[in-house]
Amino acid sequence: MNSEELSDLVVEALEEIKGLDIIKLDVSDMTTVTDWMIVASGTSSRHVQALIENVSDRAKAASYRPSGIEGESGGEWVLLDLQDVLVHVMLPKIREFYNLEKLWSIRPAGGAASTDG
Repeated sequence: MNSEELSDLVVEALEEIKGLDIIKLDVSDMTTVTDWMIVASGTSSRHVQALIENVSDRAKAASYRPSGIEGESGGEWVLLDLQDVLVHVMLPKIREFYNLEKLWSIRPAGGAASTDG
């Protein structure tokens, strides 16, 4: 499974349990840390945690072990690191404040914007 297939698996896992406003960003030309960044919202802290748990379970079933999970105890913003894919699941108010998708969509002058998404 390549990184794009893994990112598709993540999106499917988020959609499966009603993740909101799912955005998939190709950041491979912006960083060497990861290829894809996926941002989604949950309706409550419990929903955020359930979304991350479902993604983690689906990734493990596909032989991808998460490198780490941050923020799970609070449930307002949880980051799941799958190496080739970083998954951010947040409450809407946190997502609106940090606006990660806008930050990671900004391209350097002369850089081509990704049409994938």
